[in-house]
Amino acid sequence: MGWFLRRPKRDGDDVPRDTEFAYFSDREAAHFRGQVREAFAEHGLEVTVFADMVTDDGGRHFGLGNLAAVCHNDDRGPRVWPDLVRQHVERVLRTMDAPSALDTLSPEQIRAQLYPRVVGVEGIDPAAFGYARSVAPGLYEILALDLPESVMMLTDEALEPLGDVRHLRDRALANLRGLPVEGHETVRDTDGMRFEVLIGDSFYTASRVLDLDAVVRRVTGEPLGEHGALVAMPFRHQLAFHPIRDTGIIPALGAMASFAAAGYADTPGAISPYVFWWRDGTLTQLSDYDEDGDGLRIVVGGDFEDLLERLVAENPGPD
Repeated sequence: MGWFLRRPKRDGDDVPRDTEFAYFSDREAAHFRGQVREAFAEHGLEVTVFADMVTDDGGRHFGLGNLAAVCHNDDRGPRVWPDLVRQHVERVLRTMDAPSALDTLSPEQIRAQLYPRVVGVEGIDPAAFGYARSVAPGLYEILALDLPESVMMLTDEALEPLGDVRHLRDRALANLRGLPVEGHETVRDTDGMRFEVLIGDSFYTASRVLDLDAVVRRVTGEPLGEHGALVAMPFRHQLAFHPIRDTGIIPALGAMASFAAAGYADTPGAISPYVFWWRDGTLTQLSDYDEDGDGLRIVVGGDFEDLLERLVAENPGPD
């Protein structure tokens, strides 16, 4: 007799979906939120459960988006959701109830654990992150303090005692450059399309786009050329790139656009569903959703269109 491993059964798309987390059915969403309520109750906290967050009597808010995505993406299915939820709630409460790292760490310790992080605009309050640097439409670079069980995104108020933001950013970038490359894969097809993907548990894997030239040299052994690269940052644990050297950019652009959109959907720490042109540290968006929302489209113009025309002229292909 053979034994076969089966993926845990999930509700199909033909049943009503949750309005906030569409990857859950109504039944699955109710089960998920019930587990969240129970996990807080185990710590003596009665919470009010909303679609995307819970609040306690002290007015604290706990977002559910990342936790919901973690549960959804776990291949073991709903049977492990109680443990995942319980571990997450324990970690969050332990972090919130502990003394602030900004009060217990020395300024030099804080600088040693400082990293730049690329986040979507929906992930920050602009009023609290006035120093945030725009790196692309809808994307910002902020500074984060890396802690054993959490990452603290630092506001204007938190940074003020630490010194000049420009110097802090320089230190954070130096720390980023010191991180190891955890994993690297090449995505390719039989027609010659290829692009590279960095993968890692680090919350700063995607943020290495801020040091792309050095990362590409480290991974491929070659520097980026004058044309730069295509890049995608679907979520915090992935960075995809394709150095631009010839007309291989054309199939890579379409493949990376699909890769970014798929990686962005339903993942914790989502950053962007789009592919960008990186050139001298500047990011230009090259993909978007159709106006009717039914699919992806490639958006090129100006300098990038000129670049494509030059590459095609230099590499006309067989007659």
